[in-house]
Amino acid sequence: MTKRLIVNADDYGHSPGISLGIRQAHLEGIVTSTSAMMNRPLAPAELTIAARACPNLGIGVHLVLTAGKPLLDASKVSTLVRSGGEFHKLSGFVDHLKGIDLDQVWAEWNAQVEKFVRHYGKNPDHLDSHHHSSYFTPALLERMCRLAEQLHCGIRKPFGHDPIDAARYLPQELLDTAMDSYDAFTRLPLPPTTDSFIGDFFDKGATLEHLLAILEMIAADPVNETFELMCHPAKMDHELREISDYNDKRIEEFSILTGVTVKKKLEDLKIELITYSDL
Repeated sequence: MTKRLIVNADDYGHSPGISLGIRQAHLEGIVTSTSAMMNRPLAPAELTIAARACPNLGIGVHLVLTAGKPLLDASKVSTLVRSGGEFHKLSGFVDHLKGIDLDQVWAEWNAQVEKFVRHYGKNPDHLDSHHHSSYFTPALLERMCRLAEQLHCGIRKPFGHDPIDAARYLPQELLDTAMDSYDAFTRLPLPPTTDSFIGDFFDKGATLEHLLAILEMIAADPVNETFELMCHPAKMDHELREISDYNDKRIEEFSILTGVTVKKKLEDLKIELITYSDL
């Protein structure tokens, strides 16, 4: 069984350095896919650059509810924002989770997708979400699945048949609640997605040794054929230091993902690099 791998770089458009790093990690390394944060001011211009410079890069939408400002007027998404009109940060979003209006989520996510299509000229090839917020409740995941169906695109794989997978996606305080409604998650019909999602090439796990071990694991997997590896490469810029606590590690990720060791490992293991459009 040939193993097929999507290497998806999150946060395209978040800062110039992040966008540049993702494009270079695609052209010089193993990144095959990215997802754009359409509520970031520079995202439209960065999409135009990607369309010209990286025609083989798969691009999706990184649905946002936990960073920056909504695209819609704050009065139309009042349950999603703080008093200043910005989205709640992750902890605040979790605190307000029971009070969010799902129709407001639907409207804002549609606005983000519509902006992507307007500036990129075609539908995204997949949907995922900043901080995995679309997986926090079955109702949020159902909305994302419905949106993907309308767009005829894939989604990042939700946590699978083992409830322990939820710990890779969810804040600690949501784990018990999620497990109480686990059956509701597993009953949802899913758009195209990979057989497996790998989210631990991140922070302390973002090392060359760990990535090589992940690739060995993929090659030896007796069941799954398709995989997504989440990553966050970047080139450093001033804005990145201002907007994200996860910054120096992004530079390390870039170096690993463009290094000859990883590329040779993929060749040796005969793992095929793909995008969501190939599913």
